[in-house]
Amino acid sequence: MIRRTALKTLTGSAALSLVGTETFAQFMKESEPAAPGTGVAPTLLKGRINHSVCRWCYSKIPLEDLAKAAKEIGIKSIELTGPDEWPILKKYGLTSALPQGAGKGIENGFNDPKLHDELVASYEAIFPKLKDAGLNTIICFSGNRRGMSDADGIANCAKGLKRLMPSAEKYGITMIMELLNSKVNHKDYMCDHTAWGVELCKAVGSDNFKLLYDIYHMQIMEGDIIRTIRENSKYIGHYHTGGNPGRNEIDDTQEIYYPAVMKAIVDTGFKGYVAQEFIPKRDPLVSLKEAVLLCDV
Repeated sequence: MIRRTALKTLTGSAALSLVGTETFAQFMKESEPAAPGTGVAPTLLKGRINHSVCRWCYSKIPLEDLAKAAKEIGIKSIELTGPDEWPILKKYGLTSALPQGAGKGIENGFNDPKLHDELVASYEAIFPKLKDAGLNTIICFSGNRRGMSDADGIANCAKGLKRLMPSAEKYGITMIMELLNSKVNHKDYMCDHTAWGVELCKAVGSDNFKLLYDIYHMQIMEGDIIRTIRENSKYIGHYHTGGNPGRNEIDDTQEIYYPAVMKAIVDTGFKGYVAQEFIPKRDPLVSLKEAVLLCDV
């Protein structure tokens, strides 16, 4: 903050000599006047990352206000949104890169065969709605272990998901299962390691089923993020961010260096979306813009 305050008092050669041409240019860009009504300055992004943001992290902000701010920042999607919210996103030229609206939540998923009929009906009901809205993904979950072995969990999930693959392929929908940590946030969740998720992808055997690699969650469970992304990129359909520890801003207060992670994602040829999913402790829209700029490699 001291550095920023000092820079604001300098102009021309004095500022350039202090911070260098590129740094000064970036500072001036970040200091542009805010767009009307949002307090967020318009942002020019490089275009190599498709940026998204998770709705639940900004639930205190009305969706229309968040949509306006997202558009100004350069974010293309507000995700984890349901059918009632998609028309608002469309109004502002946004998509929902990873919608919700089917299933029975995180704890009750495809590893429980007793739920398969209900889950299949739920997802088959939302596929046509997704297609009509111009969307092509949907989130899903493994469910909690409840004493189940890894092998049985994979077999059970694959059995249920295979029932949905013909419909998913018909409507052009990719089902994306989230990798979550079972150490801190989601005790007993089954799809808690990349290797388990990859084996499930192989068992399902369809390009219409992939993984949501949540960087925050997988840092907690296994680390070695960049190597894991490089080795398993073909099974990953989506990414989430988050600062660890604490799931707050992805800045220098936490242990993940996001520019390197984003560069690794770009280098795999990934064309999907990366969504910010941290819980802001500071001004939420300022933190969101800072995160997008940090990830825009």
